[in-house]
Amino acid sequence: MPQYFTGTDYLLSLPIIMLTVFALGILLIDLIIPPEWKWTNAVTAFIGVLFSAAAVMKIQYAQFEAAKVGRSLEVAFMHSMVLDHFSIYFYYLFLAGAAISILMSVRYLEIEHENHGEFYALILFSVVGMMCMASSFDIVLTFIGLELMAISTYVLVGFLRTDRRSNEAALKYLLLGAFSSGIFAYGLSLLYGLTGTTDLSEIRQALTQQVAQNGNHVSPIAVIALLTTATGLFFKIAAIPFHQWLPDAYEGAPTSVTGFMSVGVKAAAWAMLLRILLWGLYPLRRVYVPLLIFVSIVTMTGANLAALTQNNLKRLLGYSSIAHVGYMMLGLVALASVNYPAPAFFDGFRGILLYLLVYTFMNLGAFAVVTSLRQRNVIGDEIDDIAGLFHRAPTEAILMLIFLLSLAGIPPLAGFYGKYFIFLSLMESGHYVLASLAVLYAVFGLYYYMRIANAMFMSEALDKTRLPISVAMKVALGVTAFATVVIGIFPERFIRVVTWSMGLG
Repeated sequence: MPQYFTGTDYLLSLPIIMLTVFALGILLIDLIIPPEWKWTNAVTAFIGVLFSAAAVMKIQYAQFEAAKVGRSLEVAFMHSMVLDHFSIYFYYLFLAGAAISILMSVRYLEIEHENHGEFYALILFSVVGMMCMASSFDIVLTFIGLELMAISTYVLVGFLRTDRRSNEAALKYLLLGAFSSGIFAYGLSLLYGLTGTTDLSEIRQALTQQVAQNGNHVSPIAVIALLTTATGLFFKIAAIPFHQWLPDAYEGAPTSVTGFMSVGVKAAAWAMLLRILLWGLYPLRRVYVPLLIFVSIVTMTGANLAALTQNNLKRLLGYSSIAHVGYMMLGLVALASVNYPAPAFFDGFRGILLYLLVYTFMNLGAFAVVTSLRQRNVIGDEIDDIAGLFHRAPTEAILMLIFLLSLAGIPPLAGFYGKYFIFLSLMESGHYVLASLAVLYAVFGLYYYMRIANAMFMSEALDKTRLPISVAMKVALGVTAFATVVIGIFPERFIRVVTWSMGLG
């Protein structure tokens, strides 16, 4: 009689189990604690993230010990989940983003009078969905993880129940998200019908055989499956023209949720996109490389031009995040344009993964500063609200400048190295025009980031009172600033980590 749930299945799903247990525990504890003790929900969620991180380290140790005796310990649940270096790398990114977002949320939710336990439970549940997306090697599990993450973030975006902007943003996000999920599911169903399997490795083998049998030509059904699947993927990473939900969702959501979405949801979407395009649909790269080139150019152009005119900090950073998606797509263009193991393949892959790492810290840091502007009578998400910040909170203003310069790709900060490997891979793959265009748009980005810096240091403060910062927010700002500076000054160790995550070291 077959054993359907093995010890390996339990071990490799332990981080997910930990997050689920703590999320359910928060929902139960929240019913019995008094209002003045609601901050303990954040502590419980933070401890849950630490336990999940410890479980990931336990998996790494078990895999190391198994490798000594020549045994692999990466596959679980009948090959539907694969916990390789790639998955583990993203697990740590998700947990780091969740931990910092929890620290950002404690004081913010108190000010908004929405300090409920389900907020932190939804963050943990969304991370569970992200982990399923990153480790999935079966398109059914991919879709389940995507919907778990998406439904959790729909609720988080509309968490400010008395705020009309929050309600509108959640409704728009829900409707467009459901529509894109339907298109994505249709694409996955076509892939299943075309190949007769839901396993990504088997889909790749079947497509390789079909392309070879058709004289190196791709069948029309495969093209339709690719286009519909890519549409769902582009929506999740918010590439133009599938970005309409993002500016409104970022503006209407609680600011700490906006920060979490900008790094966690984006990283999970990229993990899913890389899994599907590189592990499953790699034989179709001759078809999707021109599509990626077109979408990346449109994304960089539209996002940078739109960001120039924004006066709302959250919308400006939202369009900025769309522009960064365009840069990362260039790395995907470079690695998919060459044959493995060309240098451009490794540098493009390395550039995307390093970009996601540094983006997690520098973007969360920028949103942490915006979150700290929220006070009893001040929403704090307009550029006018950050005017004269240097005179009200000099430390936060200097940290914000560091984050903005890193986002612009100015050395020696962390953001420079993400762009460096992207541009390097473009040059190695012969895409000189794309590399020149990306450098040009980086100058656009520097302009609108310096608009914020100009308001902080050169404008007169509308409110002269000192800006109070909670202890949790200080920790969040300290961690993000430290990581942004250290990765930039000592990049070698982090580049080695990224290389390890590719399974190359």
